[in-house]
Amino acid sequence: MKLGLHYWNYTTPADPARIAPTLAQTARIADEAGIASFSVMDHYFQMQTRLSAADEPMLEGYTTLGYVAALTTRMTLGVLVTGVTYRHPGLLAKIVTTLDVLSGGRAQLGVGASWYEREQRGLGVPVVPVRERFERLEETIQICRQMWSDDNGPYEGRYYRLAETLCVPAPLGGRRPEILIGGGGERKTLLLVARYADACNLFAGVDRVAHKLDVLRAHCANEGRDYDAIEKTVMVSAPVLADVDGLLTEAEAYAKLGVSEIQVLPDRHPVEFVEAVAERIAPRLSSIR
Repeated sequence: MKLGLHYWNYTTPADPARIAPTLAQTARIADEAGIASFSVMDHYFQMQTRLSAADEPMLEGYTTLGYVAALTTRMTLGVLVTGVTYRHPGLLAKIVTTLDVLSGGRAQLGVGASWYEREQRGLGVPVVPVRERFERLEETIQICRQMWSDDNGPYEGRYYRLAETLCVPAPLGGRRPEILIGGGGERKTLLLVARYADACNLFAGVDRVAHKLDVLRAHCANEGRDYDAIEKTVMVSAPVLADVDGLLTEAEAYAKLGVSEIQVLPDRHPVEFVEAVAERIAPRLSSIR
């Protein structure tokens, strides 16, 4: 079982001048501890939840990952997940390619249908109906796949038209970045996972994940896709250090379902959190098969 770190909050420490050094120290510790992936959110306002408010600090995701790329050498780097309405897909493919080249081939494209309408309206991003978001998501994935192939020709879709899909330099190593689709929507999101994704990301809950994977398996059968070829990952938002044994028991259940990675979220100062995770969770989690 692999471990991922999802860096979702920039509120601690409170001084904005400490955001960069805290992020840097956290990323270095995670990389040295063998944490497999480092991800950030694609938000411009913090999410409005019982634990966070919209006016709390938030950084742009791909700029942040470029900074982290220069400080680390091993972790996969990705946005969990990119909101499809925030960037033109041709430019998104180029952004992810840039991250891949500068990180030595460690970029992942995490993508999903954007949802946070407050920040979209606040910043002037067009808000489109949910159905259209998923149609744009499918076209975006198609464009990225084409730009990461030998086909430099045009792309003609309903929403996007590209005269040429040139992408130089290409992602490193003669392969394209892994595409992860986030979300558990059973009719649309998991269908797109079956059609296009190398990986999926689901919210935690063993019974919930088991059900979503059954749905995904059915979509794969209908699409003629090898279900086992899709990596399954799970986001655990609970305070994992409060019950390490419980987390590991849950991880064993996920492993039996075919999940290969869980992501955890700092619930305190990020450096303190990642140090404790590296000591108390990472070594034990790696033994779970």
